[in-house]
Order: sequence, then C-alpha cells, then structure tokens
Amino acid sequence: MRVIAFIPSRYDSSRFPGKPMALIAGMPMIGHVCRRAMSCPEVSEVFVVTDDERIFQCVEELGGKAIMTEKRHRTGTDRIAEASQKMSLREDDLIVNIQGDQPLFHPSAISDMIVPMKQDPTIPMSTLKYKIRDETDIDNPNHVKVVTDSEGFALYFSRSPIPFIRDPESKVTYYKHLGFYAYRNDFLLEFATLPVGELESSEKLEQLRVLECGFKIKVVETAFDSVEVDTPADIMKAEAMISESGQSYE
Repeated sequence: MRVIAFIPSRYDSSRFPGKPMALIAGMPMIGHVCRRAMSCPEVSEVFVVTDDERIFQCVEELGGKAIMTEKRHRTGTDRIAEASQKMSLREDDLIVNIQGDQPLFHPSAISDMIVPMKQDPTIPMSTLKYKIRDETDIDNPNHVKVVTDSEGFALYFSRSPIPFIRDPESKVTYYKHLGFYAYRNDFLLEFATLPVGELESSEKLEQLRVLECGFKIKVVETAFDSVEVDTPADIMKAEAMISESGQSYE
C-alpha cells in the first residue's frame, strides 16, 4: 500500500486569479504546498493536478511533479480521480487530497488523517477537524463546520453553525472542517461517479456527496490548524506567520 498525495490546482479564481503562482516569502504558493506535502513521512509521491499549462510549468521549474487533466471537472476530487486513472494505481493505494491554497499546513496533520485508514481497511475515506478557538469562525460561511457521531464518523458538514444551540446555557464545542481528504483508490474512483445531490448543490461542499450516497467519512481531530489563502490580502498574513514561526512549519 502506497500513500500518494495529489494537489488539485487551477489558475482561474474569481477573487484571486493566478493564486497558485502568487509569491509567498519569495516562493510560489504551490511550491510551499508541495514542499510540505513531501515532508510528510508516510507520503511516497506528490503530484500537482492541474488543467493549466502555466501551473504545470511552474511546478516542474520548482522540481516538482505535475499531471495535466481536463478542464471539465467540477471539484478537486473529480480532477484527482482522472489523475489516478492515468497512473493506473492499485485499488488499495491511499490517495491524499491536499488543497493548493493552504500553504502553511503542518505535515503531521496528514499523518493524523491516514492513521485510521491504515488501521481499519473498511474505512473508505477520512478527513480532518480542528477545534474552533476563535468564535468569529463559527458564523463565518468560509469556515465549514462538521459534527460527528460517537465513533468519529461525519454526520454533516455545513457552512452554517452546527449544532444549533437552542438553550443558551448549553455548552457546545464547534469544529472547523479542514479541507484535506484521504481515500482508498477504489473508493476515489467510485466517488467520481456518484451523482451530485441537493445537499452538495446547496452548500457547495463535495464531501456531502459521500454522505448523501450512504458512505461514511472518518473525521480525525488534529492539533494543527491550516490557514487558507483566498485573497491577495491573505498573502501578507501567511508571510507574517512564516516570519513569526522562524521556520517553514511549526
């Protein structure tokens, strides 16, 4: 069983065109993501999956590996599924989906996510959650929330605060969903064939397709948050965090 990391990356963005190639502390953002993915000890290989020649060339110039895919894909998972088919990977290989706009994630979070996949061969897919410390994140629709059952499997993901607090005196812990995924390769290919349902269409969250079709997602709590770069202003925040840490990730 190998662990292969794929980083879906596209050039077009309504809020930040060319985002993957934006410089952060002198390196294109996609380079930071690749470097951190390669720092995870369990990961055998890392590939950027893109439909844009500019990103493809940028990755290769940085010494990374890239795969060109078609432009028709709705989600990063669909794009990764095409790349997996091109590579003829084994059914039991573990595929890790790392978001290309999270240049400061800690490699240990990836290690956390794949542990249950290695321990239990019946789990088709896993992802991460992080305990919300900043209360402003609870109502922020850009920060997806997740609730799980007693065994740590996802019940629902939403851009709205979940659960709803009816009794103001109730104490509830909110968890932010971090957009990293691990799949068994055979399930990844099945995932790409599943129909898009009403929940995914309304929330614009691809992981809801899995729940709507009756499959389970293991949700692992990690101690490491991950900051997304959505706008040019976020570049300065990322550079400040790198400067404060004094190292590439800590």
